[in-house]
Amino acid sequence: MTTDLIDSLLSLAPASPLHATRHQRDKVVSATQGSHAALFDPELLGLALADRLHLALNTSQTLGLDTLSAHYAQALRQQGPVRDSDRLAAARAFAHTLTVDPVAADRHALLSLPAAGYSTAETVALAQLIAYLSFQARVVAGLAAMQALGAAPARPLSAEAAAPFVHPANLPPPGEPLNIRGFTSATLGWKAWLPVLDPAQATAEQLAVLDSSHPKARSSDYYLLLAHQPRILQERSTVFNAIMYAPGGLSRAERELVSAAVSRVNGCVYCASVHAQRFEQLSKRNDVIAQLFEDPDRAGTQAREKGLIQLALALTRDPAGFGAAQLQPLRDAGLSDLELLDAIHAAAIFAWANRLMLNLGEAVYPA
Repeated sequence: MTTDLIDSLLSLAPASPLHATRHQRDKVVSATQGSHAALFDPELLGLALADRLHLALNTSQTLGLDTLSAHYAQALRQQGPVRDSDRLAAARAFAHTLTVDPVAADRHALLSLPAAGYSTAETVALAQLIAYLSFQARVVAGLAAMQALGAAPARPLSAEAAAPFVHPANLPPPGEPLNIRGFTSATLGWKAWLPVLDPAQATAEQLAVLDSSHPKARSSDYYLLLAHQPRILQERSTVFNAIMYAPGGLSRAERELVSAAVSRVNGCVYCASVHAQRFEQLSKRNDVIAQLFEDPDRAGTQAREKGLIQLALALTRDPAGFGAAQLQPLRDAGLSDLELLDAIHAAAIFAWANRLMLNLGEAVYPA
């Protein structure tokens, strides 16, 4: 695909300010398109392209994204008819649950796919497809909201945001675990519900993708399971790393805060623990994490923080309803266009990450 799909869907002309902002994160742009190409590759074994387009159309319609629905409807018409079957019905039910209520896409929901005849590799591909579509929808919705908002210069850091931090006396110091309403900042493990790849039996391609994805991928159930589909994992890892670690723009700590907020509202205890920890490490504070665990709708200590959390919650809960009004408080708090894009990307990538963590395995608590 030589034309970037999201640029095309939103009619982002190369001379437009939003196109310029989006392409400041070119690694995200190219790996998002690469993920799309991998997931809709006609040569992907075991999953008919028409079936994948059918699931994509259903998912886009469920989310209420008219632009994406129109795209997938046209692609499905061009591909040809879908042959309904018990196997496709199982995938459709799984996709619906994972899209609308990811915490309910539990072990029982996942194992319905092998029971319907899907191999482990096919099941991983389906999980990646639906999680990717959740990400794609939120990127499209977020960029459309930025289009509606329009470009504006960033404002100086407010006195409120620059005020020195005073640690609340009722909280443990950062680094000591918080345990609030079933969420924790303690270090958790994670185990898969499907057979993972044995590194000793892996192909050279699988090992290369594992090593480029994460330093500990060869010993991680998560990566060893996703490595059943190495090309998809490679693109997904590139998207994730480019969103979370790119220099400039939104601070690393604020990206972690957005990630923790999405994980909290999606009910992903594992992701919430990881990114709460990272926020604490980067910011040397945990007050907003305690607020987030207690009540995400009221979390935040100042306007910028509250705006970031509210963006994360709104884009997670209702991408079709997300618009300029959800971005305006952050514009008023002084965020630049690149910072807004980084916040949208951080929220969107955890629509993807949470769905993999919630539906492919479970968190393991320390003994």
